[in-house]
Amino acid sequence: MGGACGDKSHVDVTGSEICFRFGFWFSRCVPRADIKAVFARSWPLWYGIGWRSNLRGVIGLIGSYEGVVEVRLKSRRLVWGVFPCDRIAVSLEDPEGFIAAIASLPPAKSG
Repeated sequence: MGGACGDKSHVDVTGSEICFRFGFWFSRCVPRADIKAVFARSWPLWYGIGWRSNLRGVIGLIGSYEGVVEVRLKSRRLVWGVFPCDRIAVSLEDPEGFIAAIASLPPAKSG
């Protein structure tokens, strides 16, 4: 689905931003100053696998129903110029490690 296999789908965390990559169709970096919260969440079967939008703010980058983490943004923006987004849900192999990595970074400074 859009080339969203292992080496083309990942999340990179740096001191200044979190970059999401899901196949050929989704590549987005979010400044840490724009992150409101990060936490584990469920992803029901009926939400589906692949990239998803509920058209109310959630973008899902889902390869598995397990290990899903939500990154909540401070403000809404458009993805692909069409889909509203203020929450990115992503399935991860190490969700606890991802959440800990975000929590261990010093607070991001706003503009």
